Amino acid sequence: MAREYSQKAALVTGGAQGIGTAIASLLAARGYRVAVADIKPVELDRMLFIRCDISREPAVRACIGRAVKHFGRLDALVNNAGIASPDNGPVEKLALPEWNRRIGVNLTGAFLMTKHAAPHLRRTRGAIVNIASTRALQSEPNTEAYAAAKGGLVALTHALALSLGPRVRVNCISPGWIAHAAVKKKDHAQHPVGRVGRGQDVAELAAFLLSEAAGFATGQNYVVDGGMTRKMIYV
Repeated sequence: MAREYSQKAALVTGGAQGIGTAIASLLAARGYRVAVADIKPVELDRMLFIRCDISREPAVRACIGRAVKHFGRLDALVNNAGIASPDNGPVEKLALPEWNRRIGVNLTGAFLMTKHAAPHLRRTRGAIVNIASTRALQSEPNTEAYAAAKGGLVALTHALALSLGPRVRVNCISPGWIAHAAVKKKDHAQHPVGRVGRGQDVAELAAFLLSEAAGFATGQNYVVDGGMTRKMIYV
């Protein structure tokens, strides 16, 4: 019997933990066949794992090729992988290799994945969601490399939306504080919605942006931060 390739397929980078796992799991629950690309091996139910260093083009090319060969198509790409720690220390002591490593994973990786996924996404009239951060819009001290990479990802999003449209839509999500461990009551209380974010909050928006229901949305950056970037704070 010929293999059935009608079911939509998605590739989520950085899907071994945190927001990436939440997105991959929700997409699988919504009926996608899902591949997870990560440098850290992980076993996820009903998903294909592909080990990949997204900052290396040969690895990215092989990753996309394997996903498409396995699923027969590619409908959705979520560029979520990144170096999560924003603190790079004092800028005077920030070594160029460390700067390049953060830019390479957090920004160049999304470019490389998109570059090699684009031909397949055009065929399926697919969609891309990039996961940036509210640190693309505001900062704490000593976060230059992370902020630059995430700011670049927001800009890359609208550039790609124009280059790949109308066949491929490209949007961005900028999460605020998404908790992966226990937080204090005061941490919840400082958010206008009354709580810190969850991975599921980002996953729900990502699933919507990848769906046909978001067919008129492209080139946009959606901030999901419980209202924190709209909060005026005086010390």
